Amino acid sequence: MSDSSREVSEDAAGFAPAVDDRIRLRLAADLANLPVVRSVAGTVAAIADHDIDAISDLKLAVDEVCSTLITRAAPGAALECSFASTGDEVCFEGAVTVRGEQQARVDTSSFGWRVLTTLTDRVDTWAGPGPEGLPTLHIWIARARTAGGAA
Repeated sequence: MSDSSREVSEDAAGFAPAVDDRIRLRLAADLANLPVVRSVAGTVAAIADHDIDAISDLKLAVDEVCSTLITRAAPGAALECSFASTGDEVCFEGAVTVRGEQQARVDTSSFGWRVLTTLTDRVDTWAGPGPEGLPTLHIWIARARTAGGAA
């Protein structure tokens, strides 16, 4: 086995987390990548048998989450995304390393936050320690097939 094959095998084995039903994306924190995340959101919601309105709402909410995170991202940061479908609900979490403590806070009275709370059933945000002493900002949303019990 050559050194380069061994390197790839070790990297692949080191990267493999515990297997679960989540779909994970790791992309450059760049607004140009939003169509990819939106597309995955629509596909996950369609597979979970959401109607066209719920799919559209989830795609818009995911777009808002990712836009918020990307505009706060530290230079060269990666946008980490995770989708999970549980019962009649699709959950999405986005996270990015941000430039500093100020960027790790989300204004929950902003228009963007109101959009998220209107389009989804549940929204949460928090910050935690990240690489190189910079904080990592997380935003989590959940959208059921019919938000808020509406038909």
